[in-house]
Amino acid sequence: MLDRQRPASSLLHHLESTSDGIVGHFEDYVFGSHFQPIYSLSHMRLVGHEALLRARDRQGRPVPPPQVFEACTDGKKLGQCDRTSRLVHMGNYVRQGRGGEWLFLNIHPNVFHQLAVIDGPRYLREISAHFGLPTESLVLEVLEAEHDDHALFTDAMHIARDAGMLIAIDDFGAGHSNFDRVWRMRPDIVKLDRNLVAHAARERRVQRVVSQMVSLLHECGAMVLMEGIETHDEALLALDCDADMVQGYHFGRPQAALAPARHAPEPLRKLYEGLLQQRRVKRVEHRERVGPLLNAIGHAGVLLSAGRSMEEACGAVLELPDAEVCYVLDADGYQLGSNMWAPGHEPEQRRTFEPMRETEGACWSRRPYFRRALDNPGRAQITRPYRTMHGQHQCVTASMAYRCLVDGQTEVRVVCGDVRWVESA
Repeated sequence: MLDRQRPASSLLHHLESTSDGIVGHFEDYVFGSHFQPIYSLSHMRLVGHEALLRARDRQGRPVPPPQVFEACTDGKKLGQCDRTSRLVHMGNYVRQGRGGEWLFLNIHPNVFHQLAVIDGPRYLREISAHFGLPTESLVLEVLEAEHDDHALFTDAMHIARDAGMLIAIDDFGAGHSNFDRVWRMRPDIVKLDRNLVAHAARERRVQRVVSQMVSLLHECGAMVLMEGIETHDEALLALDCDADMVQGYHFGRPQAALAPARHAPEPLRKLYEGLLQQRRVKRVEHRERVGPLLNAIGHAGVLLSAGRSMEEACGAVLELPDAEVCYVLDADGYQLGSNMWAPGHEPEQRRTFEPMRETEGACWSRRPYFRRALDNPGRAQITRPYRTMHGQHQCVTASMAYRCLVDGQTEVRVVCGDVRWVESA
């Protein structure tokens, strides 16, 4: 690591105190701050703000922040621009006399590297001391790019963490973001990309994926913040997917003034009631949709237990709309015999999924429909939708464990039925 630490005072002279707040000067631009509130869904109150750059040219005209950074022709200018913006934010935050919350500060990945080769821990301590703002209240938001120097990135993270700061990955789910980087960076907070959230709010299939993504991020040791929440449906999505925090126009727009301490906006207070109502509706819809399949697979189990043939027992299942196949597993999950197909489905499999066609002797013991059936004998079970192995679509599987006589011995069997699943709007 290079021992060239930059004193904090070298940038503080770019700041100016005005009647409207702290402003910063960089090239031909004047920097100011807006703050967008961040709320905890569990605490149902404000837990922090993200600082957002507001830039103007010498004529007072607004300039989009990306345009400001694009004007930085080398690393030195980029570093000065990026640091000045954060100093402005810290000054404006402290000026409003707040504490006990997080201040989220965006940092360019290339400038983040400079914590390891130029700035160092001394710089962080000096800045913190100057503003009287504990480093423990700061969250550095980093968008890791594909070309990042991983060694420098790791060194910079250690420096920031040793100083007490938290690390957040921004815009996860867009660009080059992936779970490998989450495992490597071990961020404290992951912010899900706005487009991913909006897409999930429109499609239930994507919502399930996002929900599983949140669960995986939690297992990686990170809290999850859904940003860009603009509608009630997107807010319900965040709650239903078990996100930890939310941010977006639905709860509060960026503005120069901080939201009141412990603020709890009306849309946030109403969320849990809306979630309960939404889940009640979904449960009713789901029961109505899967009820015929559960009844049919239960009837098949009863008939098979009584010694009836597969053709007779599974007829009611295969007559259902979108029914595809029935099959029976032994107590260890191995398939007994071949699939019994509903009319019109086997030819499609033979054309396109020939390698998957023969299933006699296949072992399905790891599948949820097998495990749940064994745990609840005599009671029909149903899976969540998943990608079938014999087509380019999703299906659900109903199953039931039953007992039958085989060569005078009582044995356990599991009858299963697959039905094509198309998501409702």
